[in-house]
Amino acid sequence: MHRPIYLDLHATSPTDPRVVAAMMPYFGEAFGNPSSQGHGFGWEAAAAVAQAREVLAAAIGTEVEELIFTSGATEANNLAIKGVAEAYPLRRHIVTVQTEHSAVLGPCRYLESLGWAVTYLPVQEHGLLDLAVLRAAIRPDTLLVSVMAANNEIGVLQPLVEIGAIARARGVLFHTDAAQAIGKIPLDVERMKIDLMSLTAHKVYGPKGIGALYIRRRSPRVNLAPQLHGGGQERGLRSGTLPTPLIVGFGEAIALALAERTTELERIRRLRDRLWQHLAAIPGIQRHGHREQVLPHTLNVSFPPAIATQVQSCLRGRVAYSHASACSSGRPQPSHVLRALGVPEERAIAAFRFGIGRGTTTAEIDTVAELIQGVVVTHA
Repeated sequence: MHRPIYLDLHATSPTDPRVVAAMMPYFGEAFGNPSSQGHGFGWEAAAAVAQAREVLAAAIGTEVEELIFTSGATEANNLAIKGVAEAYPLRRHIVTVQTEHSAVLGPCRYLESLGWAVTYLPVQEHGLLDLAVLRAAIRPDTLLVSVMAANNEIGVLQPLVEIGAIARARGVLFHTDAAQAIGKIPLDVERMKIDLMSLTAHKVYGPKGIGALYIRRRSPRVNLAPQLHGGGQERGLRSGTLPTPLIVGFGEAIALALAERTTELERIRRLRDRLWQHLAAIPGIQRHGHREQVLPHTLNVSFPPAIATQVQSCLRGRVAYSHASACSSGRPQPSHVLRALGVPEERAIAAFRFGIGRGTTTAEIDTVAELIQGVVVTHA
């Protein structure tokens, strides 16, 4: 039985075999707890954690002391947003964006239930934030601006340098969810004036269950209230035994991504453009998101509602991708990201997100295009 073509790299990526190989010793003979500093087993694990932390720190232009490990970007987002809110209780306003991931919107709504004010900024029709709107939204009591680096549905890259400059000039902390960006675009917390950055491994061919949070320690120093209490690991900000194998895998995944980024991004861009060239002639098709300021891994399109269901049926079991209407309830739900772009509900429900990655081949792209084109011809 043939497995489907995998074009859902925004949801998760397969763990690279080289990453698995790097992790394996720490499941077996090198099994020590990195917090056990009284014997060699702990020292061995601690050294492996330190090495991975160095790789991650170098990847975003920071120091190792400013990175703590979490279970993923969702936990990192929660720790950043709720942690900073509890640490600065006198400034009770947050600014974020309507197109953020639910891991940012959820903590913001939770804080609203506690009496915080949250401004959800609109985006322009191509998905970019209007910087003038951001400037106007910042108030004297604004504590935090949270804007994701790369959107998980349309791949749009927000102008982090400009956003960081605005936040710093106004004395406001800047958090970014970089789960989709790490290893794919250059990230530099100093140049971008980022104060908090959430990361994860499984979007970049690392293991699931491990992420990290960058927390600026100077100019300005950012304080956080921990959300987990107990053993005091990670400077007391995130208690819990460190998962050495996962951390090692995270470091190896980032090292590989950075080493191969230039050539891989160009290859992926060619594949994305090839798929779009195949599909662009379909009557009524629409492509969503900015054409230039976008991850090359992403193609988000919607078909006329009359053929979208047929396309979905044709691809089922043959192609793994993300359909805008997928949700736990089973009822069609339009993407909040596309709705924020002004896409009508019937179009948003008919949207398809194709994520292209390391294992994607030209033959697979052509096969997907042929399947879709076959539906269109049949129902013309």
